Formats: sequence, structure tokens, C-alpha cells
Amino acid sequence: MKSTLLWKLLAINAAMIGVVFLVVWLAVDFLAADYFSVLMERYHIDPAESHQMFLDAIHRYLIQVSVAALALAVLLSFLLTRKVLRPLSDMAAISRRIAAGDYTDRVEAASRDEVGHLARAFNQMADGLERVELLRRSMVVDMAHELRTPLTNIRGYLEALADGVVPPSKETFEMLQEEILRLVRLAEDLNQLTKADAARAYLQREEIALPDLIEQVLELYRYQFESRGISVETDYAEGTRPREQGRVTGDRDKLLQVLRNLIQNACQYTPGDGALSISTERVAEGIKATFANTGPEIAEAELKLIFERFHRAEKSRSRESGGAGIGLAIVKELVEAHGGRVGAESTEGRVRIWFTLPG
Repeated sequence: MKSTLLWKLLAINAAMIGVVFLVVWLAVDFLAADYFSVLMERYHIDPAESHQMFLDAIHRYLIQVSVAALALAVLLSFLLTRKVLRPLSDMAAISRRIAAGDYTDRVEAASRDEVGHLARAFNQMADGLERVELLRRSMVVDMAHELRTPLTNIRGYLEALADGVVPPSKETFEMLQEEILRLVRLAEDLNQLTKADAARAYLQREEIALPDLIEQVLELYRYQFESRGISVETDYAEGTRPREQGRVTGDRDKLLQVLRNLIQNACQYTPGDGALSISTERVAEGIKATFANTGPEIAEAELKLIFERFHRAEKSRSRESGGAGIGLAIVKELVEAHGGRVGAESTEGRVRIWFTLPG
């Protein structure tokens, strides 16, 4: 970073010192000199020669003192200003490195003034950019894997069919259809995620009873839960039912998508003969809904990432059973579009995913 701002600040200080010098100079000429002349006349001394000697002495000492003061002021201003502006120079240099793809450097933010606040905000921004870049790279790798697996299977079977190695059969075509449907589901998930990103601008808000929506979605998955022996319990606390003014304002279709993703997630990851409990309660922020299913606990470090795109808490889960890791990312985007929050906890053999909505 060039020292243009440094020299501008120094010029401002020098100009102020010059103005003070000029004021003192004029004060001596028009006030002190007149006062000296009055004294000369009072004591019957010829003021002409003494007056000039007085002015010459005052001007000489004033110039010497002003030059010394100016030199000292410039030196101190230079040192102090350079120290103050050093974080700005560092920010400019680190910004260029960030633009080139290097997210490792941070600005030293030791001071508590405005520049220190700016440096800390800059570091937070750099942390966020580094995290986004890591997620982007991870997403590209995951996307490549998600696409490569079914495409490789489809290509292999088509080549085998063309070469006559595998005879055409109903089972083979059903398997190829399943692989194609996996690609279709992935494309649909990405489309839903894109819509979730833009949801803030396209919400059609209306009053909604959250427990009624939960029951509506639960009915769609009732057979899947029963076939796996998973028990489902609901607990809608006082203040969340419609008759108790338990309504939220939101987009019905978007909230249905949130509930579908959470219930489907619980259905997929709850072990057979497990349990799922769904509850709502009135909190200071509005209404909170919690989905708690039995299953292996998730590490704290993983919990912070489960709402990220293409992240799965259990890496061993197959693509067929675990999906692409987009469902909870969609939940997060849609809930935050409504002004709410999402979170997750894992204790005592249960995984709890919750969200709050203003209401």
C-alpha cells in the first residue's frame, strides 16, 4: 500500500502548525509590538530602534522555535500515523493474497480503536471466505462423486449390453432406471437448494398452524415408519395449537418442504425399532419445533457441519440410503429466510434437530 494517506495526514498536521505559526506571528506584529511601543512612550524611550530590535528578536526566536516544533511534530506524526495505518497496509496486502486464492494470512488486531475494530472485522470476513472456499471445493468433489457413481454404473451396463456380455432383462433395465432416478433426484435436490437460496425474495406469507403442518407431513410417512417398526410420538405444548394462538407467519409450501426434509431425514437415519419424537413449544423467539430420533450420537465437530451442503455426519452411509446431504442445507436456508434459526444436538443416544420461527 502506497503511503499516500500517510503523507496526506502529515500534510494536514503541517498545515495546522503553519496556521498556528501565522497567528502567533501576526499577534506579535499587531499586539505585542504595540504594547511595547506604549511602554517605550511611558518611560520616555525612543521606540523606533528598540521597536525594530524587539520585532527582529521575536521573529528570530519564533522562527527557530517553530522550525523545531514542526520537525518534532512531523517526526512524531510520521511514527504514530505509520503505526496507525500499518493494519490498513496489511489489509491491502492480504486482500490481494485472498484474491489470488491464499486465505491463510490474518491482520494483527491489537488496538481497540476503530482501526482495530476494522482489522477484527476483516479477519472475520477472511475466516468466512476461507470456510466458503473449503465448502466449495468439498462440494465440487462431492458433486463429482455423486454424479460419477451412477454414471459409471449406467455406462458399464450399457457397454455390457452393447457387447452382449449382459443379456437384456427386466432386472437390468430396472437397475438402470434406478440409477437414472438417482441422477434425477440429485438434480431436483440442487434445484430445491437453489430455490431455497432465493426464498427470501419469494415468500408468500400467511398465518399457519405449525402442528397441523407436522401432522399433514407425518401422515405421508406413516407407512414407512410402521414398516420399519419406528414409533412416532408428538407433543404440541400449550401455546402452539391454533386455538391457543399458536400460529406462525410463513410460506406454507416452503415450511412443508422444511418438515418433509426433517421427517424424511429422521426416517432414513433412525434404526429399525427406534423412536422419533416431535414436539413444539412456545419460546421467546416464537415457536420452536424439535425432531429427536434414536441413533448413534454425532460428534460435536460434526454437528456444526450437518447443515452444510453435501455433508453427512456418518461418512459410511451409502448414497442410496443417505442421500446427497442437501436436505438439511435446504432446511437451514428456508428457515432463515423466514427469520428463524436452526440447530442440532446429540446426547443420550438421541439426535435432536430443531428450528424456531417468529410467531
